Amino acid sequence: MTVTLHEGDLPDGLSFGDCVAVDTETMGLIPGRDRLCLVQLSAGDGDAHIVRFRPGAYDAPRLKAMLGDRSITKLFHFGRFDIAVISRYLGVECRPVYCTKIASRLTRTFTDRHGLKDLCKEVLGVALNKEQQSSDWGAAELSEAQLAYAASDVLYLHELKRALDALLAREGRTGLAAACFDFLPQRAALDLAGWPDIDIFAH
Repeated sequence: MTVTLHEGDLPDGLSFGDCVAVDTETMGLIPGRDRLCLVQLSAGDGDAHIVRFRPGAYDAPRLKAMLGDRSITKLFHFGRFDIAVISRYLGVECRPVYCTKIASRLTRTFTDRHGLKDLCKEVLGVALNKEQQSSDWGAAELSEAQLAYAASDVLYLHELKRALDALLAREGRTGLAAACFDFLPQRAALDLAGWPDIDIFAH
C-alpha cells in the first residue's frame, strides 16, 4: 500500500479509471460549520491519494474536474455526507455515485451493522483500525497513523462494491439500489438546505 499526500489538488496526469473510491475528512459532522480538510481517493489498486486543504483554499481544478466527470463513478461509504461536503466546499455535484452503506442496507437485512468497519470485517475479513476517527484533521502536520486511517476509508470500497453488487443481484434489488444512488445527490442537497433530520416523504 502506498499513501501519497497532495497539497491543495491532484497532480497532472493522475487517473483513477472509470470508478474512483472517495472519502472526506472534516473538522466535524456538520457540513455548514465544519470545514473540509481532506479528500481521499483510490482506484482500487491498493494505493491511496490524499488531497489536503488549508482553510479557505479550495481551488483544486484537477480534483474538481475528476469529481464532476460524468463518465467516472464516484464510490462512497455513507456518500450522503461526503457528497454534501464536496458540494459545499468544492462546488461540485458528484454523479454518478454508488454508496456501499446503502447497498449493505438493501441486502444485509439480517443485521443492523452497516458501518465500514463492520462491512470490511464481515464481508472481506479485513479488520480496520478506527482509532484516528475523531482526530484533528485540520492539524498543521498529519501523523502517519492519521494518513493510514484516512487511506483505509477508500482502499477497500471497490472490493466491497463487487461483493455487494453480487448480493444486490441475488436479492433482485439492483434497480432499486441504482434509483437510491441516483437520488443521493438530492438527499445531500436537502441536508445542506436545512432538512437533515426531516423525512419529507413522511405523512
